[in-house]
Formats: sequence, structure tokens, C-alpha cells
Amino acid sequence: MIETVVVTGGGTGGHLKVADAFIDELFKRGINIIFIGSSNGQDKFWFENDIRIKEKYFLDTKGVVNKKGFGKIASLFNIFSKTIYCLNLYFKYKIKVVISVGGFSAAPATFASILKRDCNLYIHEQNSKMGKLNELTSKFATEVFSSFDDNSLVKDYPVSNEFFNSSRVREKVKTIAFFGGSQGAVCINDFALKVASKLNEMGIKIIHQTGKNDFERVKNEYKRLNINADVFDFSKEIPLKMSKADFAVSRAGASTLWELCANHLPTLFVPYKYAASDHQYYNAKVLKDKNLCFLQREDELSEDYFFEALNSDIHKISIELISSINPNATSQIVDIILKKS
Repeated sequence: MIETVVVTGGGTGGHLKVADAFIDELFKRGINIIFIGSSNGQDKFWFENDIRIKEKYFLDTKGVVNKKGFGKIASLFNIFSKTIYCLNLYFKYKIKVVISVGGFSAAPATFASILKRDCNLYIHEQNSKMGKLNELTSKFATEVFSSFDDNSLVKDYPVSNEFFNSSRVREKVKTIAFFGGSQGAVCINDFALKVASKLNEMGIKIIHQTGKNDFERVKNEYKRLNINADVFDFSKEIPLKMSKADFAVSRAGASTLWELCANHLPTLFVPYKYAASDHQYYNAKVLKDKNLCFLQREDELSEDYFFEALNSDIHKISIELISSINPNATSQIVDIILKKS
């Protein structure tokens, strides 16, 4: 019987949402949880005061990708020293299972699980293009789970039940939501403002997540246009905001993409063009190839395409999104982990 499980990874919201899903499922099953993340990134913000977690370790780790010369050497040495630290933790707590959700935060704890021979490593890869760390460590893993890999034992993505519970089939577009993520997306903000007047004339309401840095500018521009939009920088009520919308324009990070699918919300995806290995584009392309979304790169984003999408068969897409993802993915994955361990 497994008593304690390490969950590691993070750095960005996408990784941390999946970590949170695993933490919640393990906690419900009465399993002790140790979280190992980084003091750099969003890990502390998410989990520092989380009462579900028995022990938390936020290590001073940073990414190696894009570093050169001495900076890369220093980062590698830092990861090595933190790996030894994690290995000692594993012996202390008699760790047999490590779940990695990727990101630079996961490096030391993941490498330590490989060095400890009686420890099983399980990886959840969020994106269609595998991250560098997961690519390196996956060959040592007991199992790798991915919603984009046909060989994965569980194809569904760990999405909060809130998005399923508030889902509905859309009939026609009465409200549109623009989601640029917690950090915002200037290109989506600018595009929303560009089409706002026409949407207003069409009687379509606007919900708009701007991100913190662009909130004042966008809010003031809606005011200048005399449009009463629901404008916010960040909200923990995204499932509620999403459920009110009939169509969305969004980035294509894996967590957001599958949350939109779970909510049955037809979406025009505008991938972040600097995402590693262009993974956001390929995330959305999986849906586009099944005619389950609309997709344009930032540089080709056009009003004509947007309004054509709004006038397409939204009802049909919304219905077909129902079968694109099933709930209980986290539960299924944890079942497999506990059975194999």
C-alpha cells in the first residue's frame, strides 16, 4: 500500500493545474502528498499554503533551455545538487512513487526518482510536442500519460469537474469571450478591441480577460467605445465566465484547450507564437483536424475569418465537443499508478 506520493513540476499555470488535479485526487484517497517545486515561477503562489499537502519543498531551480556558456553550466550544477537533495528526501520518506507534470520545477525530483532504483516515475505530458525534460526522462518512466498520444493508457486530460459541470450545448452566439491567459495576450486584446464595435452592433455581449499588464488600457478603450463589456485581468471564476460564453477566442495551452472542450465551447485558437516547439499550434491542430475548432496564427488573424467562424454551425461543433474529452481522467490515471506500484 502506497502511503506517500511525490508530486513535482510547475513553473507555469498549465503544469500547476495538472499538479493540482493529482494532489486533489491523492488527497481524497487519504494518501500523503509531498510537493516539490521551484521558488522561481508560480509554484509557491499555488501551493505554499495548501493544507492538502503534507510537506512542501520549493527549491531554487531555473530552466536550462536557452542558457549559454557559464549560465548553462551553473544551471546544470544547481540541478545536480538539488537532485541529490531530493534523493535524500526520498530515502527519508521511503518514496516509491513520483508523479511529474513537467516544467523546469520538476527536474531535480524527476532525476532523483530515476537514481532511486525502487522508485516508479510517472509522467504527465500536457502538450502535443513533448517538453525537453519529459523527452529526456520518459525513457526511464514506468508510464507516460498524454492526451495527444494514441498509445497513452488514458487519453483524457485532467480537467477540473467545474468545467464539465457548467458545460452546455451552444445554439447561437449571444456572448463571446476573449481569453489571453493569466498573463494576458496583447494580440488577442488588440483583436478584441478591433471587432468590439461590430460585435456590439450585432447585440453580442463581450467577456474579456486582459491579463494584469494590459487591464487598464483595454478597460479604458471599451469605455471610450461606450461598450459595456465584462473586463477583468484575472479571475478564479473562469469556469463561470466560460459557461456564459457561446464562442471564445483563446490561446492554445493544453489546460485551457481541454477546459474549453470540457465546457463544449466552440473556440478560435490563436497560439502563442513563441511557445516551445510551437506546441500551442500543434495542440489546437489536433482539434482543427477533426473540425472541432477554428485556428489562426497571430500574424494571419483576420476579421473575415473570425466573423465566418461566428456564422458557422456552432451548434454542431458544440455537440461534437462533448465526446472530445471525458471526466475522471485524474482518477483513472491514479488508479493505474497505484495498481502498477
